[in-house]
Parts: sequence; C-alpha cells; structure tokens
Amino acid sequence: MYCSVAGETSRFSVIDFSQWTDEELILEYRTTQQREAFEELVKRYERELFNYLRHYLGSTESAEDIFQATFLQVLTKCDQFEEGRKFRPWLYRIATNQAIDLCRKIKRYRVVSIDETCDANPDSAKLSDLLIGDEIDPALNSINGEQTIQVRNAVERLPDFLRQVLYMVYFQGMSYRDAAESLGIPFGTIKSRLNIAVKKLNYLLADNV
Repeated sequence: MYCSVAGETSRFSVIDFSQWTDEELILEYRTTQQREAFEELVKRYERELFNYLRHYLGSTESAEDIFQATFLQVLTKCDQFEEGRKFRPWLYRIATNQAIDLCRKIKRYRVVSIDETCDANPDSAKLSDLLIGDEIDPALNSINGEQTIQVRNAVERLPDFLRQVLYMVYFQGMSYRDAAESLGIPFGTIKSRLNIAVKKLNYLLADNV
C-alpha cells in the first residue's frame, strides 16, 4: 500500500494479503517474517482444519490444542516448505502427525501405522457411490440424519489409517492426490484404502440394520 507524503511516495508496512495464494503467504512469511502473512494463513484454515481435527480426535478440546500445535510447527518449520509444493497437503500432514502423537500419548485409540495393510471384507460396497470418486463431495446430502450418525459412529471404529483417508477425502473434500501428499503415501494407496474402508463400513453398518 502506497501514499504520497510531502511530495514523496512512502510504503506502509500494512499489505493486503487476502488475494495471495497459500504458497505465496508461507514463502513471504519465511522470507520477511511478516506477521500478517502468517495470520492470513491461520484465518483461512481456522474452521476447515479445526473441523478435521475435531472429527479425527473426537474432542473439541483436543482439536483446539492440536490446531495450535500445528501452526506452531508451521512457524518453526516454514524453512522446510519447498517452493513449488502445495501448502494445504503440507499443512494437513503436520496436523495429522500431531494428532497421531496425541493419540499415542493418551492411548485413546489403537494407533495403526498408516503403512499397515488390512484384509478387505468381501461384502459389496453399498456406500461406494457416496465415498468413492475422483473428487468426493464433503456433504452427506444423500443420506438422512439418522444414517449420518450411524456412518460417523462406524467411521470411529475403523483403524486409524483408514479413518485418515476418509476424513481427508470424504469429509474435507480433498483430491486423492492431495490426500496422498498429505499422508506421504502413493496415489494408488489412497484409492485402495478408501475401497477397504467402504467395505469395512458396510460390514459395521450391517450390524445396525
């Protein structure tokens, strides 16, 4: 932002970052330590990332703690962000690792390595139209409220590495490629785990029918 003072042009330190990309913001903060650039990133992801963590951890309080811990890591590790990468998957990878660490500490869930495999249930995937696709709609528009509760309860019973991909791709609407980058696993593994998760969900939901 510029203004003319006594015939000369001077620059204020206040910059409108609202039109900058996430990647431009993190690189700007890394280079200049401009606080407003970092604050813009926090504002953009405040609701989205918090909701992801709340679903993942099952606790509003824990989600708040991990949200703060995540952006503290962004502050301290911004020099590790590679130019040319996308910021969102990088952020979610940090958040997911922070959430896993918390789960290990409080032993709330049985932690499973995200590289661990599991046997697919042979039941037909009745929810495949809802959960499988190149781009997933994050809204549960096609099922009623009671079914939504049943689905969410069933998701909570899945192994951690399956819940991760469901929350990222289904609830957050991430593309397969961004989810794969966030978790540091191959693109094909995301599709495989979603298929396994759908089959397991159908198995769990069948018990409620």
